[in-house]
Amino acid sequence: MPTSTSRRTFLALAAIGAATAACGRATATGGGGHETGKIRYQGWAGQVTLPELAEDLGYFGDVKLEWVGNTISGPQDIQSAATGQTDFGGAFNGAVVKLIAAGAPVKAVISYYGVDEFTYNGYYVLADSPIRSARDLQGKKVGMNTLGAHSEAMLDIYLQRNGLTAAEIAKVEPIVIPPVNGEQTLRQKQIEVSVLGSILRDKALAAGGIRPLFSDYDLLGKFSAGTFVLTNRFLKQNPTTSRTFVTGVAKAIEWSRSTPREEVIARSTEIIRKRGRNEDTAALQYWRSTGVAETGGRINDQEFQLWIDWLVSHGDIKVGQIRPADLYTNEYNTYGG
Repeated sequence: MPTSTSRRTFLALAAIGAATAACGRATATGGGGHETGKIRYQGWAGQVTLPELAEDLGYFGDVKLEWVGNTISGPQDIQSAATGQTDFGGAFNGAVVKLIAAGAPVKAVISYYGVDEFTYNGYYVLADSPIRSARDLQGKKVGMNTLGAHSEAMLDIYLQRNGLTAAEIAKVEPIVIPPVNGEQTLRQKQIEVSVLGSILRDKALAAGGIRPLFSDYDLLGKFSAGTFVLTNRFLKQNPTTSRTFVTGVAKAIEWSRSTPREEVIARSTEIIRKRGRNEDTAALQYWRSTGVAETGGRINDQEFQLWIDWLVSHGDIKVGQIRPADLYTNEYNTYGG
């Protein structure tokens, strides 16, 4: 990523990776050779994550999730897992590559979100905006939920594929805007482009006055975009728990894929109601799919090679520094096996 903010994000990930590799900080285990019966994690307000769904469906057996708070950032979530504050975290695959390349002893174990014709993020401008092409974005602000993650990567790929040089790409300014404020900030002309998805996208389009410039589905078609990671230490000390967790999430992915949409929404709404955190469930009504491409969320080389090549092209990692095989394992995913 060409912006200075993205470089700072990379350096922060590098520091996390180096510190984690050096200290080998422990994650929660039962001690004395016994595996842990709980897995600590961060949630997302107003959303039901796949592990939360899997637990509610009974796919984790005696293994229990322990919620420690919420996050709004994938990179932050996997940093928390790498440093032992939680036991797993999930992020865009490019952020996972950066963290592991920086030395963090974690491994991607299952895909948990992706992009398809139902689930995607669009990059929207006002209907009367003069922005019609990638080159028109030079000198313009693009609002997104976090930097150094999925939305910025898609913007960068869009600019590259449309022939902009590194110097030209650096003139485009990605900035952080809370997702709920994206539409309003765009309409008030504080930014020129807003990244919108799900309920926020659908509501904004229904209100009119905006149009899409491009979407991540336009760019790459259907693909799995993010993975959950566990630390190498957790995997070694808790192999059965890890297998239960990963396979349970895989089952939840396929349950979501095969179950009528209305039933998935109803189940998610009930999960939020039962946990009693005073959350708004309105966004759940707009759920359409997980977007996960592969059966059971199994990971393949191509899902990481794209981001390895992207990071190499920007000088964030060196050619040959890391391979897809260094980043993930399907060993703990026994869905269908």
